Formats: sequence, structure tokens, C-alpha cells
Amino acid sequence: MKKVIYALILPLVVVSGLVFANRVIKNETSKKSTPKPLSAAESEAEMKKWEATPDGIKYKKWEASPEGKKVLAGAAKIRKHLSAFTNMEAVVTSLSLPPGSRLGFGVMARIDGVDYIVTFEPEKSQLEQLHSLKVNDKIIIKSHTVSFAPKYAYPIVWGDYVERDGIIIYKRAPRKGGC
Repeated sequence: MKKVIYALILPLVVVSGLVFANRVIKNETSKKSTPKPLSAAESEAEMKKWEATPDGIKYKKWEASPEGKKVLAGAAKIRKHLSAFTNMEAVVTSLSLPPGSRLGFGVMARIDGVDYIVTFEPEKSQLEQLHSLKVNDKIIIKSHTVSFAPKYAYPIVWGDYVERDGIIIYKRAPRKGGC
């Protein structure tokens, strides 16, 4: 009888020891991988260092060019709508993105006379509704984010919400496991 009890307890002790050891290892690696945020001075120094690289020089030239100024002005024009997450009326101008873009699914839209790339991260169930968009459709867009890059001649709006004729056709699903 004692041998049976020892035979049952021994694997339990071994497994619990392995689980505890694995937990300790995971905690140690997570503590090591968390970098400290940079101070304002360190951040500024890193930015100056990056601006001296070929990519930084190329970006600065694009930023000062007429095309770059146009893109930055377009991004600034909708910034208050983004920060307040308010409705922006848009007209779909194209159902395809510019050639060579790698933004996934999206459309071109005109908001307040400025053309934007509107890109989405749709789930399969939402694709059919987004594919029903047509050129000259009037839509309402809500977003939190606008970005830009020298590769694109238009500001990029990340669509969080799209409505057509009072019907929601896209709403970004919240991210799982985080903020």
C-alpha cells in the first residue's frame, strides 16, 4: 500500500516542481525584456541620430517637398475629427489602392476635398459588406489614426467605423488580449 502511495505522490512532486521552475523562468525573462522608456533628452538624441541616417535624410527631403507638405496638410486637416472620434463625411473615389501599396484591404475616399487612403482590418464576416461599396458612395467614417509615409502620395486613415445610408457596414473589432 505504501508503495502505491509513493508511486502516486512522486509524479505529482516532479510535475509541480517542473511547473514552478518554468514559471520562475518565464517571470525572469519577462522582467529582462521590458525596456525602460527613454527620457525626453534621450528620445531627442535618438531622433537626431536617426535623421542623420540615409532613411532619415530621405524622410526629411520628402517632408520638405511639395508632395510631402500636401500629405502632411491633409493629415492635419482631419486631426481634430480623429482626436474627438467624430463623424467625417467621405465620398468613395476608387475601390482599389494605389499601385504597389501593401496596406491590405482599403479604398480611396475624399474627405473635405482631400483624397485619403482608407484602410481596414476586416474579419471575413465584414468583407462582403465592405465589397458592396461603389465609387461615389457617400459614407461616414470614424477613426482614431492617420498616418503617412514617403511611399504614399496620400494620408492613410485607419478605418474604425464606416456607415452608409445610416447602416453600419464596418466596425473594427477590439483587439484580443490587450488594450
